Amino acid sequence: MTATKVPRNFRLLEELERGEHGVGQGSISYGLADGDDVTLSKWNGTILGPINTVFENRIYTVQLYCGDKYPDDPPAVRFVSKINLTCVDKHTGRVDPTKFHLLKSWDRNQRIENILLALRREMAAPYNRKLPQPAEGTFF
Repeated sequence: MTATKVPRNFRLLEELERGEHGVGQGSISYGLADGDDVTLSKWNGTILGPINTVFENRIYTVQLYCGDKYPDDPPAVRFVSKINLTCVDKHTGRVDPTKFHLLKSWDRNQRIENILLALRREMAAPYNRKLPQPAEGTFF
């Protein structure tokens, strides 16, 4: 017996509701970039930098674009806030799907929430936690 696939818009409406109620113990938040976006495509997320890292006490803004094939295909993810992470292009802020495990091994059960939490874990990873960072308040 095969599982029923939830249609894209129903899935995104469910994600919007989760985002509006807050997730991740307050360490992340997300919602539509434009409340009038009937396609539910353009999202904004925020990530609070993890403690005991160079990211601590900083708020990072991320843009996500859920295309027509979401959730079968992952969203495009880009940092708006300048950041130095091994999986982020230093010139554009784009999260490189080949360097970010969650996008590289994407499956339709993943969510925007999972992406933001995984990016926060990347900040705390030993290979990222002490990387020199751009000045706070700078943008791509």
